[in-house]
Order: sequence, then structure tokens, then C-alpha cells
Amino acid sequence: MKRIGFLSFGHYQAIPGSRTRNASDVLLQSIELAVAAEEIGIDGAYFRVHHFAKQLASPFPLLSAIGARTSRIEIGTGVIDMRYENALYMAEEAAAADLISGGRLQLGVSRGSPEPAMNGARTFGYVPPEGVTDADLARAKTELFRAAIAGAGVAEPNPQMTGSYEPLAIEPQSPGLADRIWWGAGSRATGQWAAEQGMNLMSSTLLTEDTGVPFDQLQAEQIAMYRAAWAEQGWERTPRVSISRSVIPITTDEDRAYFGARSSESQDQVGYIDGGIARFGKSYTGEPDQIAAELAADAAVQAADTVLLTVPNQLGVEYNARLLQTIADHVAPAIGWTPNRG
Repeated sequence: MKRIGFLSFGHYQAIPGSRTRNASDVLLQSIELAVAAEEIGIDGAYFRVHHFAKQLASPFPLLSAIGARTSRIEIGTGVIDMRYENALYMAEEAAAADLISGGRLQLGVSRGSPEPAMNGARTFGYVPPEGVTDADLARAKTELFRAAIAGAGVAEPNPQMTGSYEPLAIEPQSPGLADRIWWGAGSRATGQWAAEQGMNLMSSTLLTEDTGVPFDQLQAEQIAMYRAAWAEQGWERTPRVSISRSVIPITTDEDRAYFGARSSESQDQVGYIDGGIARFGKSYTGEPDQIAAELAADAAVQAADTVLLTVPNQLGVEYNARLLQTIADHVAPAIGWTPNRG
């Protein structure tokens, strides 16, 4: 079954044309867009997490609010930078949000990406021990977080209070959440690592490597290597794989005014990120029939079970709900998707 979701970067800024002028706007509109997306039959509402920027940051209050207002749509992140997290407090928050939503949480986590702050996680108080990299610390926190949500004992008990010497697990617990953690992998190697750890794969619109092949083929190769590594590990459950795409169908004068000149983004780009080469996927902008045909030919779209569609959240709920409705009606059926009506 093919799923589609929207992915919001959660931008807000008091500039001309923006309908998310402050943090309150973007938080409340994110809730309303998730409600509207569920009514359309969209499968997921996902949100980027950034710090020290005019974007969405702490995700769990937002995810809990969406969970309380909806009943079917998956709610998730793409992705949480684990360098910034207290793994055990995050485990409590995640379990609570999952219980509020009835088990619909899908958490994308990762080691993080370039950010406005120099050493931002260290400003939060998280300094890697000597000889340990930020990436190592993020992976260690992820390991502890996953153990905690799976019910492992993580704290020494006070026998006078508990009557037992058994290690204490965090509370609350939300059964099944441990199987709904995704690793944001930016390369084929990190995709394989995610499979070895038993996490779902969340792949973005860029990969931090370039072999000269088109982005969708490189990403499809990452997915194939991930699934092969998963099979080698002998995990019992079937893993999930998501990719992200920028999809803007042009159907109105407003669409043309905002996005009609994006032809330069209709092909892959190669650039640099974190000091290394990276390949960026193209945007899909144009008439709905044209986009549908292009997505149907996208190797990674065909390989993944979930496609996350980035939305221009600063244009507001009404615009983005109409965009999602157009995709649902005229684009997504071409990749084998049908609406989620419960």
C-alpha cells in the first residue's frame, strides 16, 4: 500500500505574503492543516524540527494537539536532531503523544543537519565526551531512547519506595511505538546502518554523496541496500521506507505567480553540505498530468511505501489544503495511492 503525507518545515516570518507571521500562527495552522489533510484522505502529517530558527522546534506539544484533533492520520517528524535531546525525557513525551493519538506516532530521528547556531546542541548542555563526535552522541542517545520506549529498565530503584531491586522503566509506556522509529539517512551507508539497528528508513530530498546517476536512481539504490541489510539481520517485521518530494501542481493564477518560474529546479542539483558533495533531488512543478507521469517514472517513488510532500506552509491552510486536494485527485493515483477514509 502506497501512503502519502505532507511535510511542513514550519517557517514563520513577518514578511509580505506570509500567512504565518509568528510562532502562534504556524503552530495553530499546522494543527488545522493536519485536520484538513485527514479529511482529504492524506495518510500523514509530518513536521521538520529546527532550533535557533523561525521554524517549528519542540515537536511533542504540536503532535499531541494534532493527535487530539484527528483520528486516522499518522503524525510524525522528519526529523528530530538527537544531538539536542534528553533521551529519557523524550521517551516520556513520545509515549504520551502516542497514547493521546491512539498509536499513530511515526518519529523520524537523526544526527542532525547544518543549522544557524555554532555548536547549538552544546548550548543546550550536550557536550560529547572527549573522543566522541556529535554523530556518535546522537546515535548513543537514539539507542537509549529506543531502549526506554521499549520498556527497558533504565534507572536504579529505591527499594524503600519500590520494594524491588529491578531497574525502573520510564512511564508511560506506549506499546508498539518502538517499531515506529525512523532514521533519517543521508547516504547509502547510513541507510544500511539504520537497517542493522532495526529502524525504518526516512530518506530526504538530498543525499550526501554523488555517483553521477540521477538522484531518484541513487535513492532507489539506497532503499535496495537498506532492504537487503534488513533481510540479512533477520528482523521479523516488514520495515517502512519514506522519501520526500517537492510537488507543486500548477492549476491557478496564484500557483503560477508563486511557482511558475521554478523551471531551474526541475532537474537534479549537485552542491556541498557539511563540507562534502551532495546530490539534491529536483522539484516537480507543472500541470498535474505532467507531474503524475514524472512521479510514476521516479525510481525511488516506486520503491518507497511512503512519499512525503513538502508544503509551502507560509501560504496558509487554505492554499495548502487546496494543493493537497489537487495532488490527491490528479497526481497521487498515478503512483498507486488511494485516499485513507478510515
